[in-house]
Amino acid sequence: MVSGMQALWMALLGGLLIIHFLKQLWSTRSYLPGPLRLPVIGSIWRVAIDLSLDVFIKMAKQYGNIYILWMGNTPLVVLSGFEAVKEGLINHSEDFVDRAVGDFLKALSQEKGIVFSNGHTWKQQRKFGLTTMRKLGLGKKGMELQIEEEAHQLVETFVHAKGHPLDPALPLTNSVSNVICAVAFGHRFSVEDKEFLKLMEAISYMATFGGSFFHGMYMLFPRLMEHLPGPHKKVLAYAEMMRSFAKEEIKKHKEKHAVHDPQDFIDFYLLHMEKTMKDPHSTYNEENLVQCILDLFAAGTETSGTALQWALLLMANHPDIQEKVQKELDDVLGSSQSFSYQDRKRLPYTNAVIHEILRAHYVLFVGLPRKCVNDVNIFGFCIPKGAHVIPDLRSVLLDPKQWEKPQDFHPNHFLDQDGSFVKREAFLPFGAGARVCLGQQLAKIELFIFFASLLRTFTFKLPEGVKELSTKPILGGSLHPHPYKLCAVPRCTASLII
Repeated sequence: MVSGMQALWMALLGGLLIIHFLKQLWSTRSYLPGPLRLPVIGSIWRVAIDLSLDVFIKMAKQYGNIYILWMGNTPLVVLSGFEAVKEGLINHSEDFVDRAVGDFLKALSQEKGIVFSNGHTWKQQRKFGLTTMRKLGLGKKGMELQIEEEAHQLVETFVHAKGHPLDPALPLTNSVSNVICAVAFGHRFSVEDKEFLKLMEAISYMATFGGSFFHGMYMLFPRLMEHLPGPHKKVLAYAEMMRSFAKEEIKKHKEKHAVHDPQDFIDFYLLHMEKTMKDPHSTYNEENLVQCILDLFAAGTETSGTALQWALLLMANHPDIQEKVQKELDDVLGSSQSFSYQDRKRLPYTNAVIHEILRAHYVLFVGLPRKCVNDVNIFGFCIPKGAHVIPDLRSVLLDPKQWEKPQDFHPNHFLDQDGSFVKREAFLPFGAGARVCLGQQLAKIELFIFFASLLRTFTFKLPEGVKELSTKPILGGSLHPHPYKLCAVPRCTASLII
């Protein structure tokens, strides 16, 4: 039985908690609108009770296109819709230049490399990345030849299925990843290679972990989660395995002594390390090189591979659109075996379909978060220095003010009345501003060459008895389609192309 003194202390403690809660609410009264902020967890409960694909868009309808969520004591400002995202990422690009890196991402990336670093380190690593991509032939025929080789290998894989139902996910992911291998390591891996398969498994698992319950728990209670078992431990173990994989490749490059005749990203980086060895401000070291390699793999493999999975699913679901693409490819390219990324200018409908795939099925749940480096005023709202900013890029790609049929798969979004391709300002699947995706040009070339190669060679059909493939994604950091099978039926022109 509780004594009178104990009851008094409990009542006093409860009163102090209520006062603290009310004081907290009062101190943030001038902040942006958003869900009620509760003690300890903040207002992230609003996402947890409605963890759906449209949860952020729903909140924008309730609170406006700039609203705030609290992850514990950390403010998360969400920019929703094209105008808000444009104002933040483009018009205030330098104010949102930093990456928001929570405790889990710190443990994962050690704040090195390109994607999750900030300040001087980020500036040097990103500049090197952009320069090296150009040297490796990005946008030139050299890089395209490597992508064309992977596209040919992919076509061969589909040929072996002989028109029977197959799951395209693994072949597509392997092919995209081997493009990154060629960029980073200067060589490709066999799809049977055990180390390569482990790498693919790690990337896939890490992508599904993003946005999960355990990810949220780690963000709220990092010190506690460090000591508890769970999938977060497996993600960290996978990251360490990938680091070891990268270090082994770096070791092999050093042993070949090819630094002064660089052929790939590692060669160029090791050469730059040598040149800047005496610079006290240099951040070029093996730790950053390892993380740069991981960044290339994680960003390049997951996004492009997922986009191609959506591409084939949508072609099987929309045979009329698939037929129009194939007719354009046949009319323009004929029986020629070779074509280039430049040919997209002569293929407006095919180009529009690829853009619409990226718009209608954006591969991430939201854009990667930024961090506000100054107090910023946007549309009359003050976003405080230090706030984490989430650009909801999916809301931009589905903004009803920007797209005629935002919820539909509608390639005409990118065509004018004459059938010519039209660029759209609100097409931002690669982000915008200072942190725009480093590999967007590589991704565009990959998607075009892989997609055109497959559509020239096969007609993708639903398996017998299947009326339609589901277009609802699996929720996670990236948005994969549910596992599916389709039939890659060789076309009558395939023998001229293969």
